[in-house]
Amino acid sequence: MLKSLSIFTGNSNRALADEICKFVDIPLGRADVTHFSDGEIYVEIGENVRGVNCFVVQPTCSPPNQSLMELLIMIDALKRASAGSIVAIIPYFGYARQDRKAKPRTPITAKLVANLITAAGADRALAMDLHAGQIQGFFDIPFDHLYAMPVLIDELRVLGFGGEQTVVVSPDAGGVERARAFSKRLGAGLAIIDKRRPAPNVSEIINIVGDVRARKAVIVDDIIDTAGTLSNAAHAIVNAGAASVSACSTHAVFSGKAVQRIEDSPLQHVVVTNTIPLSDLGAACSKVRVKSVGRLLGEAIKRIHHGDSISSLFV
Repeated sequence: MLKSLSIFTGNSNRALADEICKFVDIPLGRADVTHFSDGEIYVEIGENVRGVNCFVVQPTCSPPNQSLMELLIMIDALKRASAGSIVAIIPYFGYARQDRKAKPRTPITAKLVANLITAAGADRALAMDLHAGQIQGFFDIPFDHLYAMPVLIDELRVLGFGGEQTVVVSPDAGGVERARAFSKRLGAGLAIIDKRRPAPNVSEIINIVGDVRARKAVIVDDIIDTAGTLSNAAHAIVNAGAASVSACSTHAVFSGKAVQRIEDSPLQHVVVTNTIPLSDLGAACSKVRVKSVGRLLGEAIKRIHHGDSISSLFV
């Protein structure tokens, strides 16, 4: 058992925190995260953390504002309890899609969230598969950026993907770098979907750049939100002559009618991770396969605690 190390969690993904603690071989830290009758969040740390390296595991997933406030208040509680260091472990970084001014008079909320986490008292932050890697620069504290690709690649190989008969498809131009990395690891081809989005959460497939005919296609993205993009892409790929189409993504947000769209689409498999807990509807979907990033995050926590390099996990 590791000494002078404690792992705490809020209410957004307790199952993942339990899995991380099992890997690190320590019990989950005692903390009550409750609400007053008016909805205000109240946190009480139930153990001595003076001089202890504290890790707070809290993805800022739905409901994002509540999850974020729980994280901030837990960090503040630990800081006021004289914790030796506080590391925010954020498997899914909410508000990451608001990373720039896309229109006049709009906020850069990802930067605001980074400022809030720093101001609350975090000494270091760690996140997985940020929507935009540049968000690391929004933080004025050390930031570690991990990737779920090794976990997803292993599952894709189990499902029979790899080699010349496989083509990795990026759902948009912004995801080409990610798709290229998967393509290289799998020894597969690469294709890109030219997508135009006329309104928020509405996408239109225009063209597929690359050859998908008679090949097993796998769409690679970082987030599946409403699954509109994914569903349209899957139909376009099948219409272009692909033998089959599947998808993989790190963060299964699954908002709105996402699960129904996946069920109604030609997708065979949708491989996701447990950075965000699935709803009952998502867990019941036969096409969805969930792989855990608990061991990856647990290994990162152990290395940070011991002062070891975690650069080998950045692949």
